[in-house]
Amino acid sequence: MNIRSLTRGDGVVIGAAVLLFIASFLDVIGCSGSFCSSVELPNAWDNLGLGIGTYLGGVIGAGLVVAGRLLPQPRKVAGLDLGQVGVALSISSAWVLLWYLIDADDAGAGLILGFLAALILAAAAVATPLVPALQAALVPAPRPAAPQPYGGQPQGGYGYPGAPGQQQPFGGGQPQAPAPAPAGDFSPFWFAVPVARPLFAEDGSANPIAELAPGTWYLAVEQRGAALVAQTQDGRRGVLQDTSGIQRG
Repeated sequence: MNIRSLTRGDGVVIGAAVLLFIASFLDVIGCSGSFCSSVELPNAWDNLGLGIGTYLGGVIGAGLVVAGRLLPQPRKVAGLDLGQVGVALSISSAWVLLWYLIDADDAGAGLILGFLAALILAAAAVATPLVPALQAALVPAPRPAAPQPYGGQPQGGYGYPGAPGQQQPFGGGQPQAPAPAPAGDFSPFWFAVPVARPLFAEDGSANPIAELAPGTWYLAVEQRGAALVAQTQDGRRGVLQDTSGIQRG
C-alpha cells in the first residue's frame, strides 16, 4: 500500500467517516423540558438497523473507497471495484439518514450530525474522480536535498528525483512534460504524475500492469515518441502513454 496515493478527496472521506462514527454515539432524538435530565435518550446503537445498517455502513463505505485507492491492484466485490461498492454504501447511508431526519419529530444531535457527515462523505466519494482540486495528493512528495546520479540510491530512499542536469526554473514554476526527443539524446529523469495514471506493459497489451499515483516519484528510463518507459518502486517497467502535465524532478 502507498499512502502517497491518497488524494485530498480521500482525506475528506476519512474525516467525514470519523465524524459519522462519533455521531452514532450521540442522541438521535431530541428532548426539551425539565424531565429530560432523568431520561436516557437513545443513540444509533440502540437500534441495530440504524447503527449497523446506516452509520456503520457509511463508515465501511468510506473504508472501501480508501482501500480501493491504496491497493496496488484493483479488487472486486461481485464484479464491482471496492471503490464503487464504497460509494454505493456511502450514498445509501446519506439517503437513509435523510429520511430519518425528515420523519423525526425532534431530531437529536446524533441524527443531524450523522446526516451531515454522511452527506459530505458521499459527496466527496462521488466528486473526487471528477474534481481536479480533490485529486491532488494528500501527502506531497518530499523534494531531494541535492541531485543524485542515475543508478545511485537517492537520499532518503527510492522515490526521490535525482537525475543529473534536471534543474527547476527560478521562482518554483512547474516544468512541463518533456518534448519528444530522439532516443539517443534521452537522459533518465525522475517525474511525478498530477493524477493517477495507468502503466501499460512494454509489449503493447491493453491491460495496465500498475497505476502511477500522484505524490510519488518515478524514474523515466526511455522515451518512445510522446510516451515514456517508467520504472516503479518495486522495479516493474511499463509504458506511460499519457505524459501531459507531469512534473520533472
